[in-house]
Amino acid sequence: MPLDEASTRLADVCEKIARAAQLAGRAPERIELIAVSKMHDAAAIRPLIEAGQRVFGENRVQEAVAKWPELRETPGIALHLIGQLQSNKAEEAVALFDAIHSVDRPSLVTALARVMDKADRRPSCFLQVNIGDEPQKGGCLVADLPGLLAEARTADLPVAGLMCIPPAEVEAAPYFALLAKLARDHGLSDLSMGMSSDYETAVTIGATHVRVGTALFGARA
Repeated sequence: MPLDEASTRLADVCEKIARAAQLAGRAPERIELIAVSKMHDAAAIRPLIEAGQRVFGENRVQEAVAKWPELRETPGIALHLIGQLQSNKAEEAVALFDAIHSVDRPSLVTALARVMDKADRRPSCFLQVNIGDEPQKGGCLVADLPGLLAEARTADLPVAGLMCIPPAEVEAAPYFALLAKLARDHGLSDLSMGMSSDYETAVTIGATHVRVGTALFGARA
């Protein structure tokens, strides 16, 4: 992707985030744009870095390990893990990522807490909620959230907020509203929700982190 196209795409997304924030009476700078770079190589990512984007999201630990060391030479780069995390990859994830958005079970809480203590590195964590109760998706059930959050707090995990991926091809707003209510009920400030098709809606409902791929990189082949 040429630099001018990357700059145009980035400016367009940032403008839409700002407009949605203003509609909701929110400060646009409170919303973090995560450019979802999964399945894109370094050559596709570099123009967005040159255009000024600094926060990126990856789905898989191994993919990120392979391509980010050289890209991270740019000051200010932050990496967020937004895909499912196996407990046996916790050590690599803690070493590489600045935030982990997919904490969804007690065994992962235990693994991350142990690794963070050992490495003396504490990426911020989001508890992923299976907001639509979909068996094919990661995330804890809504009913299991209080227990999981209690375990995370007992383990001294740095829990920033909640994350969800609503069901596809239905109106996302009710699911975002439910996640926002759950966060309020549990005293959590951050909400990771909204992707290319619905990030503006997510911002109006309180998203603090939006995960945008296609709108920034174009459709994957």
